[in-house]
Formats: sequence, structure tokens, C-alpha cells
Amino acid sequence: MNLKILVLIWIPILAGVWIWFSIQTEKAKSEQSKTPEILSNISVEPKKEKPEITLISVYDNYQVDPRLKTDWGFATIIKTPKELILFDTGADSEILLSNMEKLGINPLSIKKVVISHIHSDHVGGLKGFLERNSNVTVFVPSSFPQSIKDMIIQKGAKLVEVSAPREISDFVYTTGELYAFPPEQSLIIDSRKGLVIITGCAHPGIVNIVKKAKELMKKDKVYLVLGGFHHPPVSCVKEFKKLQVEKVAPSHCTGDLARKVFRKEYKEDFIEYGVGKIIEIK
Repeated sequence: MNLKILVLIWIPILAGVWIWFSIQTEKAKSEQSKTPEILSNISVEPKKEKPEITLISVYDNYQVDPRLKTDWGFATIIKTPKELILFDTGADSEILLSNMEKLGINPLSIKKVVISHIHSDHVGGLKGFLERNSNVTVFVPSSFPQSIKDMIIQKGAKLVEVSAPREISDFVYTTGELYAFPPEQSLIIDSRKGLVIITGCAHPGIVNIVKKAKELMKKDKVYLVLGGFHHPPVSCVKEFKKLQVEKVAPSHCTGDLARKVFRKEYKEDFIEYGVGKIIEIK
């Protein structure tokens, strides 16, 4: 076959490939522009009066309600007038669902699930929970393995991958995926009494997370920081005071030493948080 014939054959093929590539590129740009995530801060629009919020510990290695089973891990329910949100699922779905049942929480009443990070003591109960209630939206860091993303979809739930800060529900926001090993997201609630920050394990650093939340929300008043603080140095207690954190509820992976120092410094503003604890913010 001579050169002229080869040129005539390959020109339309190459042109077709170029047209297909251009279409896919424009399509990707269009989809990216629709992403409702904000890279620098959260746009908090004026809304109606902030609602009452209830926080319920349903999985923890610390115990408040002796009826409930403890286990290494973390899960907390955020109850708003609009809906129930489950933040993390602990390590074992049987323990999670049993504790919820004893607390009178119907798994079917939960509409959204937020997973902080990939460690099994936070995501391990997810599969079993979805087998009980798949009619939920699950928010996971975008860095999650594809196998877990596929599992969520296969169970019938809606998957939302989180990279940047965004609204999860009315007055409830995610910090977005913060850099650490592994990457992690935390929740921010814009409550009547100030910001409530909930962390799973605080791998990016609990002080860094508090600073990030204040920056994103453009607010200084932090009413409560709750969850696993990941064995922070005791110096973080003084940092919390500088950041004007009013109350603390450290649990899970915070460590007994750090909890002891927080308890001593915060006195009546230290909240003993563990499975079964209920905090009402009115």
C-alpha cells in the first residue's frame, strides 16, 4: 500500500479521535462547573432561626449508658428538626444497630450518613447499616477506595464524594477532605450557641480542624468541640482556650491523659462523652 493511500485512510481516523477528545474535555469541564463545593470557604446565607440540635453517641469505647455496649470506634447521631444524620458507623454494625435500638433510634429514620475517614473503626459498620437502611445519602472523602464507593452504590444508597467544604444539611457543613494520613473530613454545625465541631479521629490535628472551621464559617464563637482528638499533646488544651472554645467533649481516640487535662482545665465545661450520652443544644 503506497503512502498516499495510507494518508487518506489515517486522516479521517485522527480527525474522529480529535473530535471525540474535544467533546469529552468540554463535557468534563461542564460537569466540574456544576460541583456545589466551595474551595476556600463556606457560603453561609441568612436563614431562619437556627434550630435545636441533639447529639447522641451510639458507638464509642467510652461508656455513659451502662445498657449499651462499648467497642473501639466512633459514631454519633446529629438530630435536627429536618432529619437525622449518622456521623461514622463504628467498627461493627451489630453493636451499632443494637445500641441504636436500645436508645429508641430507628435506623430507617436516618437520611444521611457521613464517614470521616477510611479506618475500620469508623467505616466498618457501614455495610451492615446499609443492609438495614439503604435509603440514605452517604458522604465519603473522595480519596476513599473505589471498592467502598462501589459497595455503597450496590447496596442502593446514593454516594456523594467530598473533596471541598460544602453544606450537608441545614446549618450542617463538612470541612471537606483535610490533608492527613489518611485524609479526613469533620462536621461543623452552626448552632444557636455557636459552632459545634465534630471529629472522627482528627488526624489533621484537632487544633488545625478548629482553626479551619472558624475560617470556613467566618465565625469566632466555638460552643463545643466533640469526638476523637487523636492523642493530642496536652498543650492543645491551652490552644483551645486561645481559640475561645467554650465546651469540650473528647472521646474515642483522645486518650486518657489528654482527657484528664481537658477535664481539669474546663471543669464544668468538660462533657463526659461516650456511648449513650445525649447533648441537647437549645
